[in-house]
Amino acid sequence: MTSNFRPAFDVLDSDRDGKISKDDLRAFYAGFSSSGADENLIGSMMSAADSNKDGFVQYDEFERVLGSGGGGASSSGGVMEDVFKIMDKDGDGKLSHEDLKSYMSAAGFAATDEDIKAMIILGGGDDNQGVSYAGLLKILAVDHVG
Repeated sequence: MTSNFRPAFDVLDSDRDGKISKDDLRAFYAGFSSSGADENLIGSMMSAADSNKDGFVQYDEFERVLGSGGGGASSSGGVMEDVFKIMDKDGDGKLSHEDLKSYMSAAGFAATDEDIKAMIILGGGDDNQGVSYAGLLKILAVDHVG
């Protein structure tokens, strides 16, 4: 069973060079936090995913971390959980319509309100309640070409 984490990878790869660098992660975090990126968090995310230690996370490394499902890499789930926490601006454990809309905008994707509603429904949520962490993983695992 293969999962497609390409949409999530592309969001984090802000300069679109095919690999995620610390600068890409800084740019991603800057879209959600006025205080900027937490360098310790970025360092731990990179070390958890950069298995060949070249300073970058290639797609296969990214996929291995997200697809491992706890196969010995206990910190791997933490990467996406950290991303979720950053997106969840009000800290209620759900991504609201506005949380997702600002995320898509910061990532450079033009998403209409209808697109956001469709994503929330795809993730098993509803437009009033938002979507959970598990729902975000469902959304990101589906290749949206639109």
